[in-house]
Amino acid sequence: MKVLLMFPDRSFELQQEPPWNARDVMEDLELEFLLGVMSASDELFQEVAQKALLSAMANGEDVIAYRQQVLQDCLENKAVVAELYQRTVDAISLAKKDWLGLSSEYPSSLLYSSNELVGRFVNALRTLRQVGERHHADFKSLGFKQLFAMLATELNEEYLAEVERHVVELRFNKGVLISAELGDSNESKDCLLRRAPDDQRNWLERLFQRSRDGFTFHLDPRDEAGSRILSEMRTRAIVRVARALSDASDHVVNFFAALRTELAFYLSCLNLHDWLTQRSLPATFPVTASAGTRTHRFTGLFDISLAIRTEGSVVGNTIDAAGKSLAIITGANQGGKSTFLRSIGLAHLMMQCGMFVPAESFFAETCPALITHYKREEDPNLASGKLDEELSRLSDIAEHISANSLLLLNESFAATNDREGSEIARQIVSALHEKGVKIFYVTHLHEYARRSYLERTEDMLFLRAERKEDGTRTFKLMEGEPLDTSYGLDLLQACGLR
Repeated sequence: MKVLLMFPDRSFELQQEPPWNARDVMEDLELEFLLGVMSASDELFQEVAQKALLSAMANGEDVIAYRQQVLQDCLENKAVVAELYQRTVDAISLAKKDWLGLSSEYPSSLLYSSNELVGRFVNALRTLRQVGERHHADFKSLGFKQLFAMLATELNEEYLAEVERHVVELRFNKGVLISAELGDSNESKDCLLRRAPDDQRNWLERLFQRSRDGFTFHLDPRDEAGSRILSEMRTRAIVRVARALSDASDHVVNFFAALRTELAFYLSCLNLHDWLTQRSLPATFPVTASAGTRTHRFTGLFDISLAIRTEGSVVGNTIDAAGKSLAIITGANQGGKSTFLRSIGLAHLMMQCGMFVPAESFFAETCPALITHYKREEDPNLASGKLDEELSRLSDIAEHISANSLLLLNESFAATNDREGSEIARQIVSALHEKGVKIFYVTHLHEYARRSYLERTEDMLFLRAERKEDGTRTFKLMEGEPLDTSYGLDLLQACGLR
């Protein structure tokens, strides 16, 4: 049984390795704030949402569309999804009571624990199927339709009733029927567990009818050797059944665990959607395009991490970057440039995760990877300078980056003077640009920005943080050529130092 709510052809792997740059992405995009709202303090929600977001860039358009449909179903049927999740939690709690027995090396103990667990799971599976039977017509996505169809066909009442009969029989309330043969030295061999024949006679027939052919042997209670031999025969006879039952119970436990994991992802998305709705902030399902098409435009896009951290009003940006491969972002200090850059990264992660994005509309191409390069603080151990540290991280990026990847540069190469930093930026950014990498670069390197503008090509976009004549920052980005100042004196004046 497969869940298939996050992928159309496979299960979501909770134990997957994070991407090589997961730590940088977490820190640079401030993902902890987003994950905090999505998890609502639930550890499983936190883990699933983090793994899903960090692995999102591997998803193509088919997976994105598949998840969007499932998530839309979840938004329209919140109570049903919550009930399904609770049923899985209840079922897994049943398994926890018997995990000690399931790990036993003794076949008798393993058989008993596995059989009891399978018996408990029958009702859990039946309840899960009944939820699907009641609500399947309310769900339109392929993911949920497949799940409910699987529950209805593979867990029909006839099948579950048969399982219940086996569970009762394997409790051996009437003893164990075993067949065996004698070996060359009169030892028992080929011990097999047999199914006891059904005795359809009533009590009167059993009282007067002749006993069936066979021999009966009663073991003396004091015969320890005989008891040991019979116990060994019983163990050899039930060992295969015990292992089969253990595998069956493991299979059902894994199914419930997979269902809980994949439902946890969608419930974490519902938590975020509720948070946005309560604050009247927009959320939209993005429209995707194939990688390399350089499709990218949006309206009202805002940094959701900032919105969560400040819990105040946020400013959205509207940009048309269609056909652009390199966006160079300049302008006033504290004008919203880094915030805008973070909103780009978060929106792409959420889009390729199959989620809605914090915007009024969002239309973008998929990218095979999202890579960030933000300035870092000085090495406290003085092992290297800031520029050396930046170039070291860039060396790692060069080993992993590929065409159509999305690279976010935030004040990179600013650890040296403007002329040297500009030359480094020109060579590195130009090389990546020529290799087909999509780049958003926030920079205060005036020489680099000015030269790039003068030598600009059609696939380059120049954005500038808006500043009014009185120094007020609107935190909006607008198209415009780079200026020779970042208005740092405004900050001194605001602090009363000028």
